[in-house]
Amino acid sequence: MFKTRITELLGIKYPLIGGTMMDLTLAPFVAAISNAGALGIIASAIFKDPEKLRAEIRKTRELTDHPFAVNINLFPQLMPPDNRAFLEVLAAEGVKIIETSGQQAPVELVALFKEYGMTWIHKCVGVRYARKVASLGADAVTVVGYENGGATGILNVTTMVLVPSVVDAVNIPVIGGGGVADGRGFYAVLALGAEAAIVGSRFVLSDECPVHPNLKQALCEANELSTDLIMFSVGFTHRVWMNEPARKTLEIEKRGGSLEEILPYVSGEAARKMYQTGDLNAGTMSISQGVGIPKKIMPVKDIVAEMIDQAQAIHKRMGSVGMMGD
Repeated sequence: MFKTRITELLGIKYPLIGGTMMDLTLAPFVAAISNAGALGIIASAIFKDPEKLRAEIRKTRELTDHPFAVNINLFPQLMPPDNRAFLEVLAAEGVKIIETSGQQAPVELVALFKEYGMTWIHKCVGVRYARKVASLGADAVTVVGYENGGATGILNVTTMVLVPSVVDAVNIPVIGGGGVADGRGFYAVLALGAEAAIVGSRFVLSDECPVHPNLKQALCEANELSTDLIMFSVGFTHRVWMNEPARKTLEIEKRGGSLEEILPYVSGEAARKMYQTGDLNAGTMSISQGVGIPKKIMPVKDIVAEMIDQAQAIHKRMGSVGMMGD
């Protein structure tokens, strides 16, 4: 059940993609997602040294014999990585699935994807961007709506509208997400025409996610109003959990403050401190509106199994409803 062009293309059991998360999607977490039948994705932007990325790929291979991918980050950074060097490592290590994400299409890298025989997925937030990468030869496109945790873009289109709009606009398989936190969201995304769902925030509340238990517990207590958008004023809108640093960032933005004023609250260093120490006001955490739905911390394999079981039950129920209508 739930066999789609995405499961066939990627060689995965279930049409579920683990969201790429800066500082978090490392070998043990990625392998857990892949071992559960979904697709785990390493965040290459964690590494400044291509050799450290190589070591992480090899470590992941030691932990899983299932497919996994590597994300190439195209967002502007203070110290941008050498993505061409990263691609050479991926090719040498036999990584066959690549995800790109950012504010632009990777026009200059497409020829290398093809040369290295990679399956290329691009993640974006709008129809025109999906059409662009489809024209460049992308094998699949991931689109995430306004509910998504992390980068949301500036279009503010919800998942319910964005996914079918992109499905209608391109011929390649579509992966949809933004707020998908259980089997109901997963099934809904498939009903909208997507051929897989991308899931990030739900996997944060897993045993394997490398964030401090204090933070996981706080997120378990969140609700649908616990997130908001920050950094809109500096052109880098993100949906985050609303703690003190996030509220301080909004205050600075409302009075027209600069990026330099915001940076101490939203930096990667501040986030890492929160993840590692459990200090809930050390930095900001990208998280979707769907964080208010799950209330339990579970192993990744149990999260995936629960999603699939719930979706199958919905499918069976909807079939019964249809029969009654006949």
